[in-house]
Amino acid sequence: MAFGEYILYKSQDTYSMNSCDTIEMFYNIRTDLDKLKYAMHITKIIQDVTNENENSYKILQLFLNTLYMISETDKDMDFILSIFKIKLLTFLGFKPRLEECTNCKEKENITHFSIKDNGVKCNNCATQDKGAISITPSTWIALKYITSAPSKKLFNFNLKDESLRELKLLSTVYFNEKLEKEYKIEELW
Repeated sequence: MAFGEYILYKSQDTYSMNSCDTIEMFYNIRTDLDKLKYAMHITKIIQDVTNENENSYKILQLFLNTLYMISETDKDMDFILSIFKIKLLTFLGFKPRLEECTNCKEKENITHFSIKDNGVKCNNCATQDKGAISITPSTWIALKYITSAPSKKLFNFNLKDESLRELKLLSTVYFNEKLEKEYKIEELW
């Protein structure tokens, strides 16, 4: 878990390293098994969604900021992971529709998130969607912030317990649905 600048040169079918400068070591990840577990989990996700020689600057910036938050703060790891997943989906083209109800275009009384319809629903329309996840106004505001905030300011808020549970559930289900794969945090011991 280190970020560096590497100078590589290509010879036939392989790359050889010419030099390397370390930029950030994320030292605290090495000293805490829980932090290591979450860092490994997001690294696995990044490996799955990116390809070699692909311009992934925004994803790299999100990845590095997430590793920094894991390493240097005491924020809830599930909170950090949930934000990472929602923002990554936004970069991958799965940004949820959050400004109004996906059915009737109502901008008030938003109470649910629909995985099926990729966005929020008002209380009336949510009754027709059995898979919609109930959300508080705080969770709705958090989702709008996550999808629009720059990576450096992404983690500059907190949620109370109920909204945190909603965000965790919503991000897990939405992420697994859009990437068509179930991502679980593996136990290290």
